[in-house]
Amino acid sequence: MSAVIEPPRPQTLLSPKARLFTVKEYDSMIEHGILTTNDHVELLNGEIIYKADYGPWAGTRPFSVKEYDAMIEQGILTTNDRVELLNGVIIEQMSKGPKHASLNDDIGDFFKETLGVQVVVRYQNPIALNDFSEPEPDIVLATPPRAKYRSHHPVPDEILLVIEVSDSTLSLDRNAKSVTYAQAGIRQYLLFNVAARAIEDYRDPAPDGYRTKQTHTVGKSFNLVAFPELNINAADLLPPD
Repeated sequence: MSAVIEPPRPQTLLSPKARLFTVKEYDSMIEHGILTTNDHVELLNGEIIYKADYGPWAGTRPFSVKEYDAMIEQGILTTNDRVELLNGVIIEQMSKGPKHASLNDDIGDFFKETLGVQVVVRYQNPIALNDFSEPEPDIVLATPPRAKYRSHHPVPDEILLVIEVSDSTLSLDRNAKSVTYAQAGIRQYLLFNVAARAIEDYRDPAPDGYRTKQTHTVGKSFNLVAFPELNINAADLLPPD
């Protein structure tokens, strides 16, 4: 299964908290062919890194979506692992407090009620952005029908909107995730800044990030790229004082 793979650009490999591995998990990756001798890696303090004498690359060994999915299939990663794959790095997701969880549900329900069968609303489920990223946004609006996602996670052409509810992960959501979504061609990304009671609206994706950003607060309204005729009051989505 494993082969020498072209890693993402070095700056995108940085993560606030990468998931560390045990010797048992590392050995299981070798046993199931997720890692092979072609990888030239070793386990050091929980990180799988390229050996010092290996020329082409250095640092942490990135994982592809195929390898990440294989870890799930083989039980190396389980439902007890709150993780997602971003730019080749398996990162740990932060726990969600009551305020975050409640807002997440409210936002999803709003779009379900407003757009009905025009969209498939997915809550904290994976999307397949590229060979190295399979993040799990808080909310995704995808094209119907729902049945087609029994065989695959939504890909960029099927994604109408990505939403992250951000409190303790503001830096990650505003920087690494924003750039990754833009590079994948996600047409609109809404970041709910819980502390500021504001919605950061990113549009016009480009290889180096989104070209435009607007901030919507109580009293303002906005539309969706996929549904330009829909006028949304920010106050209907933001949490109360």
